[in-house]
Amino acid sequence: MLTSVARRHVSKRGIDLASFSFIPEPTKAPLQRVGLDPVPRLAQIRESEPLHRLDLPFDFTAYLVTGYEEARQVLTARDTYSTDIRHLFSGDGPATSDDIGGLGFTDPPVHTRLRKIITPEFTMRRLARLEPLIEQFVERALDELEAAGPGADLARVLAFPIPFNTICALLGLDYDDTQAFSKLGSARFDATNGGAAAFGAVSEQREFLFDAVARQRKEPGPGLIGQIIRDEGELISDQDLAGLADGVFTGGYETTAGMIALSTLMLTRDPAYAELVRSGDRKTLDRVIEELLRYFSVVQVAFPRFAKQDMELFGQRIEAGDVLLVSLSAADRDPRAAGADPDTFDPTRTPASGHLAFGHGIHRCIGAELARMELRIALPRLLQRFPDLRVAVPESELEFRQLSFVFGIESLPVTF
Repeated sequence: MLTSVARRHVSKRGIDLASFSFIPEPTKAPLQRVGLDPVPRLAQIRESEPLHRLDLPFDFTAYLVTGYEEARQVLTARDTYSTDIRHLFSGDGPATSDDIGGLGFTDPPVHTRLRKIITPEFTMRRLARLEPLIEQFVERALDELEAAGPGADLARVLAFPIPFNTICALLGLDYDDTQAFSKLGSARFDATNGGAAAFGAVSEQREFLFDAVARQRKEPGPGLIGQIIRDEGELISDQDLAGLADGVFTGGYETTAGMIALSTLMLTRDPAYAELVRSGDRKTLDRVIEELLRYFSVVQVAFPRFAKQDMELFGQRIEAGDVLLVSLSAADRDPRAAGADPDTFDPTRTPASGHLAFGHGIHRCIGAELARMELRIALPRLLQRFPDLRVAVPESELEFRQLSFVFGIESLPVTF
């Protein structure tokens, strides 16, 4: 049975997620943390239930996946599940089905066509041209951090500008666009006030992107948007192109910003951690970065998967339309994959399997290598420039995001 609150949001097309002003209690655990760690409830579920049914006030059944191997199996099954959520929007809320798109919420064959368009821009060869630009953004941010002096907020002065400027440059956005986007980056991931506020930010950000695409139809810019217009012309619609740009922006900005700030917090906990990054050894640096990515898994939940048909999964009966939520943070803390003491940050760790911080399967983050590049440039330069860098307040006083699909830290005061 639906609760009276939930029933009001049910339409002929399903449940209008964008109209909800609350997040049901059972779904909060995958979005919550205790300090830097996923809540203990997720580990308890992982040990006892490969598929945990969530008691939600909706007319469909939802399950939570927390184990590493189970997560990989679900994320790999491209023909078994759909990630298209447009049927859950009534069209009269703060966001409509037209606002939802991009690679994450698109199924094959459309997903295959769109990903083929954008994938060449994210090869290591193409990304290499961005390296000098990223280095400039990093140096500029370091100068501003030094000018701000001890007590400066590293999250605001350094962690956010670096990926923000990088993504804007990659897309080829003009100055007016970048100023508008800077206010919307984190709002769309914040579930504190339910779906209405988050999807409102989604809708507003998409409007900016539609305007940017429309302008570049007339005069293609030097970035990704302009290049796709030159290559594809009328073969790609404004909606599809705006969706691709939206996915690049949101996937490459807030996530990397969170990783830079959280990584700084972790690396300054122990001088030995900082020295591993500061040393300049590429192999060591890459290992530390992969452990940071695994440990934080800032994208906490993968795109929801809707079952396309009835099936048996992990000993349970799944019906067509049931939704599976994969907890990436719980899966990356699974000792079967991470090894001993998975809740401990260990820069020398050699895990049994690769982490899922970027997802897996056809919806794996297309910007994974760009994120690694930014971390590889920013973290060593930060710790070389400020060898005595440390957090300026007790860690207990730091404010972490409490209910967000992308885990992060609100501010990080530092001294040096």
